[in-house]
Amino acid sequence: MKDITKKYTNGEVTIVWKPNVCVHSEVCFHGLPEVFNPNNKPWINAEGAPTQRMIDQVKRCPSGALTYFLNADAAAEGGIAPEITAESIVEPLPNGPLLVYGNIVVKDAAGNETHKNKVTAFCRCGASSNKPYCDGTHAKIQFTDKPNS
Repeated sequence: MKDITKKYTNGEVTIVWKPNVCVHSEVCFHGLPEVFNPNNKPWINAEGAPTQRMIDQVKRCPSGALTYFLNADAAAEGGIAPEITAESIVEPLPNGPLLVYGNIVVKDAAGNETHKNKVTAFCRCGASSNKPYCDGTHAKIQFTDKPNS
């Protein structure tokens, strides 16, 4: 898959979007629609809100597809924009599954690969009938991630 990176700036901040990493959670669209609107072209309007509101919204991107850098910081580095990398995010839910945000490949014991995107929930309780994925059994068995006292 071709690595695409798009940049949108208001002169103060540059929003960087990596569409191949996007999990289409719509967090950006619902959080700040005056800036992030998939019905518009381009879909990011970097002039649509104050800089700090855009930064706050970009920080909520669960996949890391949206990032930003301050143009003043890039200018201080000799005009070189920082390298933007997107990574998957892993989040253990309290007493629940392990959530992985982003694009991943799950390989089973037989070597079969399954491509997952958006959010993938992995079993942490060991009781799922759909391992390695969570099927909600942790709630039935009252799984806790706290050590027994």
